[in-house]
Amino acid sequence: MILGIGTDLANIDRVAGTLERFGDRFRNRVFTDVEQAKAARRRDEAGTYAKRWAAKEACSKALGTGLAMGISWKDMSVTNLRTGQPVMQVTGWAAERLKDMTPDGYDAIIHVTLTDDHPWAQAFVVIEARPISVE
Repeated sequence: MILGIGTDLANIDRVAGTLERFGDRFRNRVFTDVEQAKAARRRDEAGTYAKRWAAKEACSKALGTGLAMGISWKDMSVTNLRTGQPVMQVTGWAAERLKDMTPDGYDAIIHVTLTDDHPWAQAFVVIEARPISVE
């Protein structure tokens, strides 16, 4: 069953401008150490950050809260599997919200996809509840 859906579109040039203007202050406020390390290894640092920004916005929408109800930017984090597939993790208040919205007897799975085509970065998040299998 689908618990939540969220999408967001971010302008890569705007994120690049924010990085130029605020640098580490912006990076440290919004992105985890793992996300920052990933972006630092990429040729398109601003594009990498823009996709993760969009993913955090999309996740907050899928959680039904937006960023106004206590979720911290760092409560949502995007990493990648070895295959390159993005994976969203939630901690803190976001994890509490996810637990509260997941029915008893179900596990919540957060699906995330990212794309970019300069100057745009987009993310789409679906939160699914799957029945816990009893074997």
